[in-house]
Amino acid sequence: MPKIVDHEHRRTELVQAALRIVVRSGLSGATMRDIAHEAGFANGAIKPYFQTKADLLLATYEHIYRATNARMRARTRGKRGLAALEGFAEEVLPVNPALQEEAMVFLAFLGEAAQNPEHLRVSRNSMEEWRTWIRDWLAEAIEDGEVAAGLDVDIHADLLLTLAIGAQPMSILDRQRFTSENLRRMVRRHLDRLRGEQDA
Repeated sequence: MPKIVDHEHRRTELVQAALRIVVRSGLSGATMRDIAHEAGFANGAIKPYFQTKADLLLATYEHIYRATNARMRARTRGKRGLAALEGFAEEVLPVNPALQEEAMVFLAFLGEAAQNPEHLRVSRNSMEEWRTWIRDWLAEAIEDGEVAAGLDVDIHADLLLTLAIGAQPMSILDRQRFTSENLRRMVRRHLDRLRGEQDA
């Protein structure tokens, strides 16, 4: 009887193998041969799922993005306004070893996206979704009286998104300064400043 292959499970195994290799060796060290070996497959077994390394990197980014969003939804369930924003930050900022590893893959993907229009489109769509959530939470904070009614939601959504994205490379480039606690402190300080702030 022929062996039944769970193709979705095999794709996930390859994505997870790619993630581990990028973390260990960087994008340049993530050859298709090494990724297949890491996943325990023959070299040719990867081609039916991903034709190129760029395809596999895109799938790895999307895997991380979906996982982050799932954690974020769980963390913010039942929360509104600034409390939801704190939950968002806790799942996006690289505040633990697993999230620091995801940050390394995220940075590798952004470097690829700069040269690949399809990857750039996916990245922009992802960030726009996060920006929409941030704007909604800021609007809730205004509605609930946590922040001043005149708050410029668009500007502060962009600031918070920039903080979340900018923390990724900084946590890798300067881990002594951009520690988990310092990243959390920056978010708390920013949210504290939002309370009662009135934009012109």
